[in-house]
Amino acid sequence: MIQRGRVNRRGRAIRRGAAGLAALLVAGVVATACSGGGGGDPAPAGRPGGSPGALRVLAGSELRDLEPLLDEFHERTGIEITMEYTGTLDGVDRIAARDPAVDAAWFASDRYLRLAPEGRNAVIDRTTTMMSPVVIGVRPELARRFGWVGNPSVTWADIAAKVSTGELTYAMTNPSASNSGFSALVGVAAALAGTSDALTLDDIRPAELTAFFGGQVLTAGSSAWLTDAFATTGAQTGTPPGAQPGARIGAMINYESELLALNTGRLRSAPLTLVYPRDGIITADYPLQLLRGERRTEYERLAGWLRTPEVQRRVTALTHRRPVTPGVRIDPAPWPVRALPAELPFPATRAVADHLLSSYLDEYRRPSHAIFVLDVSPSMEGERLALLRATLKGLAGTDDSLSGRFTRFRGRERVTLITFSGAVHDTLEFTVDDPEPGSAGLAAISAAADGLTLGSGTAIYTAMTSAYSYAETAVRREPDFLTSIVLMTDGENNQGVDAEAFHTSYAGRSEAARAVRTFTVVFGDARVEEMRDIAEWTGGEMFDARSSSLPEAFREIRGYQ
Repeated sequence: MIQRGRVNRRGRAIRRGAAGLAALLVAGVVATACSGGGGGDPAPAGRPGGSPGALRVLAGSELRDLEPLLDEFHERTGIEITMEYTGTLDGVDRIAARDPAVDAAWFASDRYLRLAPEGRNAVIDRTTTMMSPVVIGVRPELARRFGWVGNPSVTWADIAAKVSTGELTYAMTNPSASNSGFSALVGVAAALAGTSDALTLDDIRPAELTAFFGGQVLTAGSSAWLTDAFATTGAQTGTPPGAQPGARIGAMINYESELLALNTGRLRSAPLTLVYPRDGIITADYPLQLLRGERRTEYERLAGWLRTPEVQRRVTALTHRRPVTPGVRIDPAPWPVRALPAELPFPATRAVADHLLSSYLDEYRRPSHAIFVLDVSPSMEGERLALLRATLKGLAGTDDSLSGRFTRFRGRERVTLITFSGAVHDTLEFTVDDPEPGSAGLAAISAAADGLTLGSGTAIYTAMTSAYSYAETAVRREPDFLTSIVLMTDGENNQGVDAEAFHTSYAGRSEAARAVRTFTVVFGDARVEEMRDIAEWTGGEMFDARSSSLPEAFREIRGYQ
C-alpha cells in the first residue's frame, strides 16, 4: 500500500468522474505536455516490473486523489510510494535546500521553483504527468445576466469590471500557499498589463489589481478545501462595496478539474459556467521531479507508468485533469472546450514573482483580521509554552525561510491574542502597518508572546464563546476584513461552559459572525473530537500539530486567513 507521510488535514473523498472517456485530443496539448527539464530517457511503457524499491515524494495536497492509482502501482511493481503533502512554498524551501528526506517532488507546477538557480539545480529530471488550467467558474444566473454563457470573448478585464461594480465576488486560494492562487495572481497581472512578454515590475498595475482582488471574499490554503467551502456554504465572509452582506459568492477561480468535479457532483443541478478568458490562462502541468539520482529507476518506472495511455485515461476519468500523452483523447463532456486559450506569460525573475506575492498580501487583497485563542493552562508549562512563544515570534518576523517570509503577519493586518486557562485572561489587539521584521506592530506581537503567563484549568468553550462575541463586534465594525479564528490547546475542557452551551451561543449569533471560521490546532494532549467538532461547526478545519509541528501548523493555517 502507498504510505502517507505527515498529513495535517483530513483526506477528501475521492471523486470519480465519468467512466469510459473517449474522443478527441485537445489541439496543442501534446506540444506543451511532453517531458521536459533534464530530458531523461522515457521509461518503458506498460507492464512495469523489476526489483522492488521505494520513492519518497514531496507533493501538493491535491494529489491525494491519485492515491488509489499509486496503490495499484505498488501492487504491480513492488515500488513503494510515500507521499508527504505540504504547501507550495514549503516545498520550494525543502527542494532548494536539497532535503535528504525526499527523493522526488510532485506539485501542480514548478515555475516558481525554476526562477532561482538553487531550485533549478536541485532537480535532476522532470516529466509532466497531466494538465489543468486555472479558470473561473461563475454561478449560472450571473453568467446569464453578464452574457458569458457560451461566449468565448470574455476577458479578464470584463471579469474585473463586474468585480469593481460589486456585481461579482469570488473565492480563490491564497497565492502564497497554493499554486492555483499564484497562477491566478500572475495571470490576472499579465492580462491586465496587456503584455505578451514576461512580466516586469513596470508592467504591474497596482490600482487595477487592488480593484480586482477586492472581490475575493473567501480564501484557502488549498484548492480542494476551497472547493469544499464554496460548495458547502457559498456565503461570502466579507462585504465588498456594492455587495449584499451574506450574499452567495458569485464565482470561484480554481483548477478546471476542481470546477468540473463540482459541476458533476454537488452542483450538478446548478453547475457553474466555466469561463476561459480570451486573453489567456496559466495551466498546471504537474511535473514529477527527480531529486536524488540513486532513485532514477523508481522515478522512471513511476513516470513511465503514469504516462501510459491506459493510466492517462484513468487519471482523466478520476480527476478531470487533461491527459498529456499523445493519442489519449478526452470526451467532449464534461469539458466545455477542448482547445485552450493561449498561455499567459510568467514573470522572468524571482524578484518580480516575489513582488507580486508581497503586494498581493500587503496591498491588493482585502485586509485580514486573525484572532488567536491560545491555551495557557498549566499543562503548557515548559517546552510547550516556549514553542508557542517561538511560533508567534516566527509569524512576527523571526522565521526568515521562504515560507516564513510570506506567512508572517502582513501589512494592514489586525491580530488579536485571546489567552485563556480556566477563564479568559487577556484580549490583546495589534495592527501591523509594516511587515518588515522589527517594525512596531510585529515587535509588539513578539513582546506579547514573551509575556505569556500560565493560569489554572482549561475552559475551551468559554474562551470560544468570548472569541465569537469579540469577532461579532469586529465584523460589524469592519465588514470588509477577512476575519478568522485560530484555536490552539493542548488539553481538554474541564472548566466553564460545555460544548452544547457554546454551540447554542454560536448558532444564535448574526450571519456575519457565524461566517467567521475557526481553524483548530491539536497540540499535546488535546482531544481530537473536541477540536474536530469546533472546526466542523464553524466551517473551519482541524490541523494536527502532533504529526507535524506547532510552527508548521500555524504556517499552514496562515494560507486560510
